[in-house]
Amino acid sequence: MPSPAPQDSELPARDRILSTAHDLFYRDGIRATGVDRLIAESGVAKLTFYRHFPSKDALVRAFLDLRHARWMAWFIDALGRHGAGEAAHGSAHILLLADVLDEWCAQPDFRGCAFINTVVELAPAMPDAAAVVQAHKAEMTQVIAQLLPEGPLQGLLADAAALAFDGAIVRAQMATDEGGRQAAVATLRAVLSALVARR
Repeated sequence: MPSPAPQDSELPARDRILSTAHDLFYRDGIRATGVDRLIAESGVAKLTFYRHFPSKDALVRAFLDLRHARWMAWFIDALGRHGAGEAAHGSAHILLLADVLDEWCAQPDFRGCAFINTVVELAPAMPDAAAVVQAHKAEMTQVIAQLLPEGPLQGLLADAAALAFDGAIVRAQMATDEGGRQAAVATLRAVLSALVARR
């Protein structure tokens, strides 16, 4: 997913805080990013920070909402750029997920899925964050379902493809070199091809 635009000192304070949190939470992790660092890097006073976000949990929820909006917009656009809007090719459109992952994990700021990372870090300490993550994954699966022909197996195949996509994201995040990331993409493509063949 492409990096957001650089910080703009003219942005309203709330937007600066949220943009800073977005970058730091995704890059370094939520627990590793303290409030003092967020205040310093967003260039706001402590009072201003807490006026907009009374707690770090409130900021985490806002981060997840922002990340969801940004990532889903990118995901839908990436699918389109890789051919999702072209003439129907039946179930073969599901293979575009491998192309999208290939594009995403080539980004220098790739750190895997912010939503999976959040669940690993915070669940069960923050149940409402887990609910946001579940909603995000449900919407992602709905988009994936649109790559498949309608029919009794559409939902099941979409769930299976989404599960494979998430697994490949984690495998790509764990990779220590380009070869490992490419292996994750190739494995995803093979799994998706098998799903198409069994339809």
